[in-house]
Amino acid sequence: MKTVEIIGYKRANLGKKEAKRLRAEAMVPAVIYGGEKQVHFYAPMILFRPLVYTGEAHFVNLNIEGEQYQAILQDISFHPVNELILHADFLELHKGKPIKMNIPVHLTGTAPGVTKGGTLIHKRRALTLKALPKDMPEFIEVDISHLDFGKAVKVESVSLENIQVLDTAAASIAVVEIPRALRGKTAEDEAEAIAEAAADDTESEPIEG
Repeated sequence: MKTVEIIGYKRANLGKKEAKRLRAEAMVPAVIYGGEKQVHFYAPMILFRPLVYTGEAHFVNLNIEGEQYQAILQDISFHPVNELILHADFLELHKGKPIKMNIPVHLTGTAPGVTKGGTLIHKRRALTLKALPKDMPEFIEVDISHLDFGKAVKVESVSLENIQVLDTAAASIAVVEIPRALRGKTAEDEAEAIAEAAADDTESEPIEG
């Protein structure tokens, strides 16, 4: 997995007023935990772009005033209107200790149902995995080339070596919805065929014995 470098500076004041001032200066208040102690710091918002606005998961190398930490982004909060990053939580990594991460799902292939006019609904854009850091993938590939109308690919179909998938097995990752114009058409076709068969029986001449 790729690593994003973030340079940060320790925070002396943890108040809301100070956090607001940092955001106004395009800085992100943050904390790293999971080690011997929590470290509160701030870092330039621009350094978060390759970590947040991406379709892949990353490890993070935090350099906080010369102290190095290997970490993952555990949580991040955004302003509800302007999408400004309000705060970020990092979890320090330890060799040999499993971690949980939300890993993006990349759909591959072309679904036959979509080719015939259906709509592909990507229901789960990420799955929660538990694994050692060395085994954690940047993304998960899920093949949808077998999906026809009304069919779904589920979490249970995802099998990754040395990795535990924590999402509900029966949950759908992607499904092909039948277009409105075709909904109920199958039932109508069956009803029409039955009516035609009944008409044929009525019109047919009796077989003389």
